[in-house]
Amino acid sequence: MPHTLDAAAVRTWCALALDALGRAREEIDAINVYPVPDGDTGTNLYLTVESAARAVDAVFDGHATTGPASRPTLPDAVRAMAHGALIGARGNSGTILAQLLRGMAEVLAEDTGDVEGMDDTGGGTDDTEAAGGPHADEPHAGRPHEAGGEAVAAEGSAAGQGAGPHEARLMPPAGTRTGHPAAHDAEQLRRALRRAVESAYEGVARPVEGTILTVAAAAADAAAGARGDSAAVARAADEAARSALAMTPGQLDVLGRAGVVDSGGLGLVEVIGALARALSGEAAPWGSRGTRAWTRPAAPYRQHAEHTPPHAEAPHEARHEAPREAPAHGPVPCPTAAPGSTAPAFEVIYLLDADDTAIPRLRTRLDALGDSLVVVGGDGLWNVHVHVDDAGAAVEAGIDAGRPHRIRITHFAGSGGTAAAAGEPAAARTREPAQRAVVAVVPGEGLATLCTDAGATVVAARPGEPPASGELVDAIRRANAREVVLLPNDPELQHAAAAAAEQARAAGVRVALIPTRAAVQGIAALAVHEPARRFDEDVVAMTSAAGATRYAELAVAERQAWTMAGVCQAGDVLGLIDGDVAVIGSDLAVTAATVLDRMLAAGGEMVTLVLGADVPDAVADRLERHVRGVHLAVDTVVYRGGQQAPPLLIGIE
Repeated sequence: MPHTLDAAAVRTWCALALDALGRAREEIDAINVYPVPDGDTGTNLYLTVESAARAVDAVFDGHATTGPASRPTLPDAVRAMAHGALIGARGNSGTILAQLLRGMAEVLAEDTGDVEGMDDTGGGTDDTEAAGGPHADEPHAGRPHEAGGEAVAAEGSAAGQGAGPHEARLMPPAGTRTGHPAAHDAEQLRRALRRAVESAYEGVARPVEGTILTVAAAAADAAAGARGDSAAVARAADEAARSALAMTPGQLDVLGRAGVVDSGGLGLVEVIGALARALSGEAAPWGSRGTRAWTRPAAPYRQHAEHTPPHAEAPHEARHEAPREAPAHGPVPCPTAAPGSTAPAFEVIYLLDADDTAIPRLRTRLDALGDSLVVVGGDGLWNVHVHVDDAGAAVEAGIDAGRPHRIRITHFAGSGGTAAAAGEPAAARTREPAQRAVVAVVPGEGLATLCTDAGATVVAARPGEPPASGELVDAIRRANAREVVLLPNDPELQHAAAAAAEQARAAGVRVALIPTRAAVQGIAALAVHEPARRFDEDVVAMTSAAGATRYAELAVAERQAWTMAGVCQAGDVLGLIDGDVAVIGSDLAVTAATVLDRMLAAGGEMVTLVLGADVPDAVADRLERHVRGVHLAVDTVVYRGGQQAPPLLIGIE
């Protein structure tokens, strides 16, 4: 069922986009050949969207503390999304994506009253407003990709079909909004996508054809001419983005030679596809993440190097129905490197507090120092990205313009892949690193103490607030080791952990990610950890121990729901085995005993029980007696984990 374009839809979009990028991250990294073949575009895009998604979640959490009926507005959500993306943007593509989201937020955060020029039947606006909204008279509104003709707004029947379950929260007080909400949403989305492209082109010093910008422009062009509600507009943008992505090898020589599509464009396709699914209601963001929620376009992402797309033989001008004059800094062909030339040695990224008037001069200075210059943001806060040989000069330019902070300098391939972050404690940079360390995510103080005593660096998993990849990277840095074994201990952390591992590897740390799905698997892995072994042997032993540990947990149902074991009611005790509900009961100890019997029926030599903060020792005593009486030659180990939820964790080895 189509959803209204409101704050809840933005939250859903962020969740779906983060999940999609997590699944596609390795593929995107693998085809990253432009502008620098450093294999991190997927990771950077994931980190950017992760920051945006957490900012939106924080807005919802803030409203939840004021009362159960309090909900953020659409402007609240999109502003948080744009700000989160801006401060968390990583890499060239991540910085451009942040500006795309900021451009959308500029339109979606406007007053949700009437759309000027829209009549009661959801009629369209004039073509000037449809193409560029309030910014149509700016120089970037005449880009070569801009769609001609009049944008068609939603059909009259779409209003009833597009009014999703969030409509009551979106509607302002009576008298402040008229016309069809579905048509209003669709027109807002058209204008938002157009403004996103304009702002992204404004932020890139030297836009290049065949990149994320080209894909964004194609999506906006298709949205401008799409009929129907916001879901239909988003689907049109999604389809056009996929088609544009498949054409990128014929537009950028380096992609054609490598036989791949643009990595940043592929990431944007994932984000736009998530928007289409969020508005159409085709996938639930909080449901199972075991399968991909959409199908890839027919055109292969990795092509044979000798393959030439059908359109490639046509001149550039012939690929557009109505060629237009390009702006001074519009898309240009990819420059061909001269023989013997080398790419800049450093990537420099920082946030900058500066007056808007200082930015043009900053852009000029940085453009003379290197390439891949992207300066995005506004209203006093900017994100600066550039590739240079003189990293110090790039930072000095920021100091002259304002106050740079969160400075990150990365030395490209050939330098050992090291990265330095300004502000990192001097002791952490100078202390001699250990050979090997383990980083583990655990819930509860008891488990944290247990793992710390075993030599691990611990990351606390708070209820309902899993650690972000940045927290995992910080823990890897705190471990201060040349080799690190990372134990996420949660299936929902796999994408964040993989992104963190990739960042640490870029900084020269050898990281092995063991995909532990529960704290009891992490305990089993840590129990066989032996720093004196070779790294690969240690990782194999720890992986085997974790894989041989089946896991279960006891939880309390919050509401009535269908499960694999039947219908549960609020307050029921649920026994989950390997993540699926297998037992429904009313008593914690009785339900746990049933779970243990089912698991031990398949064999086992040791039972591990981890008690939550509010679970009495009597429960553990009762379960120990049950195991001794029913299952011969099975030992039981009990830990007081101290976690708030779930109340009981079980491991069987």
